[in-house]
Amino acid sequence: MCGISGIIAKGDQRAHIKRMCRLLHHRGPESASFFHKNATWLGHNRLRIIDLHTGDQPIFNEDKSIAIVFNG
Repeated sequence: MCGISGIIAKGDQRAHIKRMCRLLHHRGPESASFFHKNATWLGHNRLRIIDLHTGDQPIFNEDKSIAIVFNG
C-alpha cells in the first residue's frame, strides 16, 4: 500500500509534508511527490507493484483544477 499524506493549513507547509512523506517512506520507497495549491498540501509515496509509467501522482482532471492522491 502506498503512503498518502495531506495538510490543510495556511502558510508554507512544505517542511511538514516532506517530513510526513519521509515518515511514510516504508510505504512507498520508489518515489515521493508533493503538491500544493492554496491551503491544500498533498504527499504521496509510491509503491510500484505494477510498474506503470503513468502511475505517478498526484493525478489531475483535464484543466488541473482538481488533484487526487490514492492507492489502488
